[in-house]
Amino acid sequence: MAAHSFAVLAPRLEGAQVGSMVITKLAPAGSPVKQGDLLVEFDPQAQMKDYLDKKATYDNLVGQVAQKQADEDTAGAKDDTALQQAEDELKHSQLELQKNEIVSRIDAEKNQEAADEAQATLQQLKETYQLKRAAARAGIHILEIQRDRALEAMRYAQNNASKMVVHSPMAGMVVYNTIWLGGRMGTVQQGDQVRPGLPFMAVVDPSQMEVRVELNQVDLLKVHPGQHARMHLDAYPGTELGATLEDISPLGHNGQFSETIRVFAARFSVQGSDPKLLPDLTAGLDLDLGSEEDALVVPRQSVELDSGNAFVWVEEGGAFQKRSVKIGPCNDTDVVVLSGLQPGDIIRRTAPAEPESGGRS
Repeated sequence: MAAHSFAVLAPRLEGAQVGSMVITKLAPAGSPVKQGDLLVEFDPQAQMKDYLDKKATYDNLVGQVAQKQADEDTAGAKDDTALQQAEDELKHSQLELQKNEIVSRIDAEKNQEAADEAQATLQQLKETYQLKRAAARAGIHILEIQRDRALEAMRYAQNNASKMVVHSPMAGMVVYNTIWLGGRMGTVQQGDQVRPGLPFMAVVDPSQMEVRVELNQVDLLKVHPGQHARMHLDAYPGTELGATLEDISPLGHNGQFSETIRVFAARFSVQGSDPKLLPDLTAGLDLDLGSEEDALVVPRQSVELDSGNAFVWVEEGGAFQKRSVKIGPCNDTDVVVLSGLQPGDIIRRTAPAEPESGGRS
């Protein structure tokens, strides 16, 4: 896998319920791209229509707020005029009251009634004036809230439309992921529909590759970060590159062949590059865990232990005889025999219960 990569996901849209999106443009798999190059483009018609609908709603509410404010300005001016007229009427009636001493009793009562009526009218106008202004402000504020919500919805729709085009944030190579596409497993093509959030493509930097392996717990104490190894590609025999152990996971998990033996994930950085080196290829690593010069090596399954002593079955006179041996370092497949055997001895590869098959050490 690549040390540096960028996963391309079908965009998640804000404030919209979208089942899938149709791919209209697509960078070819394996093609090199530079930063800013087009990777994929989705059909933007639904998002553009949604944006235009939201924009029309917003523009309509902007007009409603302006109209409501204009109506309130007109109503306020009219109420100001009525209030001024009521104040003038009250002043006039109060001047007429000053004549009550020189007018008839009937006229005096009429002047008093006119003054009382003018006072009550002015008081009522003052009270209703504040209520009208508060009601108008509340009505305008409600429209402003609706307008602001429509503005956010319009911005969401505009942002969604911009997500329909994805550009590469880095230089690298285009790699397609195998995904589930309408009843089949495969890679995307123009015209396919993908669900939001689905990682269907990646841009990788092939100049810096990594290999992830699992280390047996038996070998864990023999390896350390910085240790060098040789990497072989399974698909290209003969291709060999150096690798360096970068880190080992501190937590293990059950291995593939045994629930009692744990394995630990390790990451190797590949030294150098090769045109054949691509993401998702399988590879093998040869890691030197120690070596013995001129060692006598036998298969591990040929060695049995009895009360802490090792022995093998050696052919002598046409039959296999049990012989004690002293063993040294071992790995998953082989054991070094320090003494008890000589080169050329024929030993049993498996235990006696197994079918006999000789092997020359």
